[in-house]
Amino acid sequence: MKTRSTSLSKIALQKFKKSFWGVFSFVFLVICTLIAIFAYALAPDNSQNANQQHLSIHSKPPGFKVVMLTLPGKEIKQNKLQAFFFGKKTTASEIPISDYQLTKTGILITQYTPNGSSGVQKEYLLTKFPKAKTVKDIKKKYLTQKTFLLGTDKYGRDLLSRMLVGIRISLSIGFIAVLISLLIGITLGAIAGYFGGLADTIIMWLINVTWSIPTLLLVIAITLALGKGFWQVFIAVGLTMWVEVARVVRGQVLSIKKMQYVTAARTLGFSNWRIITKHILPNSMAPVIIISAANFAAAILIESGLSFLGIGAQPPMPSWGGIIKDHYSYIILGKPYLAIIPGLAIMSLVTAFMLIGNALRDALDVKG
Repeated sequence: MKTRSTSLSKIALQKFKKSFWGVFSFVFLVICTLIAIFAYALAPDNSQNANQQHLSIHSKPPGFKVVMLTLPGKEIKQNKLQAFFFGKKTTASEIPISDYQLTKTGILITQYTPNGSSGVQKEYLLTKFPKAKTVKDIKKKYLTQKTFLLGTDKYGRDLLSRMLVGIRISLSIGFIAVLISLLIGITLGAIAGYFGGLADTIIMWLINVTWSIPTLLLVIAITLALGKGFWQVFIAVGLTMWVEVARVVRGQVLSIKKMQYVTAARTLGFSNWRIITKHILPNSMAPVIIISAANFAAAILIESGLSFLGIGAQPPMPSWGGIIKDHYSYIILGKPYLAIIPGLAIMSLVTAFMLIGNALRDALDVKG
């Protein structure tokens, strides 16, 4: 005879597994995380920040194909592991071509032109290609046909590669911002709820003041104070998201500290630190987990908004909000996909976190 599990965590896990959208969103986020980790291994353009620019093929539609001639540059020594996770440092350049002809001394190319007219012809000697021993080796090793599955942006960069690398910004800012908000919010909320008195008054005053300032305005102010940059945005967003966590934790602690097992712990002479960390906080984490999922989604939206305003992740670092900023005018210029693709990506990621939050709410509901 099977025994039914009475563990609250196991019951919550079983309820979560029954939620189709919760499980679907979890799998989607796992896939997104794996893509973020191995972004440069998956991206067609594995240069740092996927920043290979080809102005002659800018704003091309999805599925666009062109032959590329790679011109070697100065070799840069780089750790293979670093190149795998953070992209290759390269001085090589790529030239889109519409036609080519092998000559006795090298290769004669016709550069690609967007209007279909005859492009500039230029000859590159065999000595320009160090890995080519004969003229035929140039064709084998330095000529490739590239397919841009999502097209190119206004600078001629591969949009798919920019999207794959850009997912790192969204996921990492959500993770770090939520981590900062949890550290500050749980600490201040626990102190305010457990000790009360003057500590509670001061912390609640700080919470109310912070809460009264519009989030985006506060983030912009902190970002401008810390300076524009990658880590500055993470810190700025994290410093504005702790308020709700602190309020919830304070409320949970106020109710839990009156429980008999907390009174028993005090009677046994346990320290306040042990009572808070071992007895109170573990029993008040359910609503905090749900809030964290919502904050993760909010952090992604805030970062996208900051990048759109130009004070988020700075070029050439790819960011979904930055890609929208670069191409929002193309919506009325006949190429709306340049802004719609990153917009749909942001919407999908945010929706996934919100659905996980809803599934966790139902799974952790003891009344259910």
